[in-house]
Amino acid sequence: MRLAPRSLALFTAFALLTGSVPAAASEIKAVVELFTSQGCSSCPKADRLLGEFADNPNLIALSLSVDYWDYLGWRDTLAMHVHSARQKGYANQRGARQVYTPQIVVNGVTEAIGNDRGAIDQAILKADNKSKIAVPVVLKRDGGNVDLEVGAGAGPAASIWIVSITRKAPVAIERGENRGKTITYHNVVRSWVRVGDWKGSAVRKSLSIAELAQSGADAAAVIVQSGSLEAPGPIRGAAMIALD
Repeated sequence: MRLAPRSLALFTAFALLTGSVPAAASEIKAVVELFTSQGCSSCPKADRLLGEFADNPNLIALSLSVDYWDYLGWRDTLAMHVHSARQKGYANQRGARQVYTPQIVVNGVTEAIGNDRGAIDQAILKADNKSKIAVPVVLKRDGGNVDLEVGAGAGPAASIWIVSITRKAPVAIERGENRGKTITYHNVVRSWVRVGDWKGSAVRKSLSIAELAQSGADAAAVIVQSGSLEAPGPIRGAAMIALD
């Protein structure tokens, strides 16, 4: 583990569609965000673990690459500065002074060391008890669009984010602590777009697959979350869909 400078309705519908007919719904229990870096020698195990979580239909597992280790000799090819700011926002929410990689944040409320499977499992259980994913979200492909519906419910207002994702991204790392390794990253977040607000009433949107699939993305997720992208709060609802 490296320290940086200071710096779920009772369920959510989860549909992977190849047309307009949805697959069987699965209960989404948690959104698992891994803050990782190609320049972090402790991260490859966490990246492999995230691949296992990504295969679990009850979880939405996302890889968020940060850029604050770039100065060590290798510029992370998947990093977004907003992910470094988002991780710091989670730390501020907990009253923590520092951020580190690899780190897992579950449902926006609990955290664990990202390469410790037991600690992650406990964080998922704790998050499900503390902040259930309770706002229903349904995604459906319809021709060249993805239709989304965030259902009605109770609770504080939240932002609705559409997240473009590359499901598998192998990277050959040439310098730094992981020099010579080729690491496969899973469910890599490529962009965040705020598409609306949820205030308790149902919200419906239609989004272009062509726009969502930019930067090599082949999947998308909807995250309904209190707070902002850089000062995030609890995740209220989520769903994920394939774009290909």
